[in-house]
Amino acid sequence: MKFKRIFLIVLDSLGIGEMPDAKNYGDVGSNTLQHIWEKCSGLNLPNLFSLGMSNFISPKPNTFLHKGAYFTCLEEASVGKDTMTGHWEMMGIHTTEPFITFTDTGFPEELLEKIREISKRGILGNKNASGTEILDELGEEQLKTGDLIVYTSADSVLQIAAHEEVIPLEELYSICKKVREITLKPEWKVGRIIARPYLGKKKGEFVRTPNRHDYAVEPPGETALTILQKENWETISVGKIFDIFAGAGLSESHPSKSNADAMQKVLELSQRDFQGLLFANLVDFDSLYGHRRDPKGYGKCLEEFDLDLGKLLPQIGENDLLMITADHGNDPTYKGTDHTREYVPLLLFSPALIGQGELMREKSFACVGNTILENFLDKEGRTSYYKVLR
Repeated sequence: MKFKRIFLIVLDSLGIGEMPDAKNYGDVGSNTLQHIWEKCSGLNLPNLFSLGMSNFISPKPNTFLHKGAYFTCLEEASVGKDTMTGHWEMMGIHTTEPFITFTDTGFPEELLEKIREISKRGILGNKNASGTEILDELGEEQLKTGDLIVYTSADSVLQIAAHEEVIPLEELYSICKKVREITLKPEWKVGRIIARPYLGKKKGEFVRTPNRHDYAVEPPGETALTILQKENWETISVGKIFDIFAGAGLSESHPSKSNADAMQKVLELSQRDFQGLLFANLVDFDSLYGHRRDPKGYGKCLEEFDLDLGKLLPQIGENDLLMITADHGNDPTYKGTDHTREYVPLLLFSPALIGQGELMREKSFACVGNTILENFLDKEGRTSYYKVLR
């Protein structure tokens, strides 16, 4: 069966249980979906469950499996448990060296001095912190001094927060672009530089605006996206997909302000007669609930997505394939605020598929990109471009 349109939606951080090497990451016992289910005393997810998600919960809820729905779980082959390695592996990049994190130490003084030179501004912070907490701590000081708030997290990121009325957006974006260039050095090579604009007058009132922008490292090789683009298939991104791949292989970008906004864009695009891949990321699960260790908020967010999924399913026609997966875990009941090394689900649905049921477990997220290429390219072209990781 060849599909005209494929919808790939990433539920950012929805892991389904520790991987065999979880002990190497300090993540033994993590299980994002299961622990949210338990903390919420169950979840109302009829649409996800009809596609097979209920099979990753114990004891399994009493649900039915939709005709044309298949499910399995994926194991990450790459080293790491972050957004970029997960998404890149889906599209065929096997990461063997993890990105550098500065969670415990902050950024080295040599790098900070370079940022001061580039920006002509001072620096506040330089530590691991949540975005909301550091604004309460340092936002008022930035209003007085005009210094940059620089911080990191458990991810491989360097984030620069700036009040939009103190440091204009264009200036912030320019600084972040230059910081991206200097952090390509091996000893400073973080996965993403993130511009974090905010507004507000005082502590307790500061709020981040939707004008966030990510500056990611480009994928180190050809991906399923660049292959599709070369073959003139449409490659449409929704949410932060464009940033994760630094635009490589993507013909269209639709940034989003929230999960609901991203799903609204997916629904609107589903009305369009495109030919190719629509690739969406729903980041709120991770950024608002996983890292903030809020299992009940995460559960509510899943239920809200399920309602939107119920609107999308009728738009998936005979010529369409829907794929739903995740990029890593982020167990909101686990210690710390880091991602967790977990298996991820893969749900597939099309009215054109015969039967329903469980598929073979895969040893790499790359089966996602390989499935997409198998659909859009003939065997000869696929073999010459792409090797699936097994």
